[in-house]
Parts: sequence; C-alpha cells; structure tokens
Amino acid sequence: MNGVYLQAQFYRIKARRGPKKAIMAVAATILTAIYHMLKDGTMYKDLGRDHFDRRSTDKQKQRLVKRLAELGYVVEIKSLAA
Repeated sequence: MNGVYLQAQFYRIKARRGPKKAIMAVAATILTAIYHMLKDGTMYKDLGRDHFDRRSTDKQKQRLVKRLAELGYVVEIKSLAA
C-alpha cells in the first residue's frame, strides 16, 4: 500500500515519537475509522499521502526552515515571481 494516508501518518509520527508510538497511533486511527464506518454505514475514503502537506503550507514552511536551521543552515524565504 504505497501512497496512503496511514503510511504517511506512520512515517510522520515515527520521525517525532518513534516506531512503537507510531504503530499505536495508526492502529488507533484504523479503529476509529472502523467505528465510524460501522456506525454510519459509510465506506473508507483514503485522504492520500499528501494530506499533511496540503493542510497548511505555512506550517510546512516553518517546519522545513526550522529543520534546516537545526542542520546548520541560514534560510531566507522569497516568493517566486509569477
């Protein structure tokens, strides 16, 4: 299953909290989805692997700048001329 929301969630949490906590978080997400599917009679709709990137570009930008600063780089953000 490449490119699915649960895989993206696992890798995102694993980077911050470690693999064990990431597995438990994904398991909790699966159980929550199953609960709502059974309760509402709906089908599962995957959000896609880029769900976290689409949520907030400003937060993503801040996170990446912070990560580069941790690696020892000074970053200046400029918008591309359209």
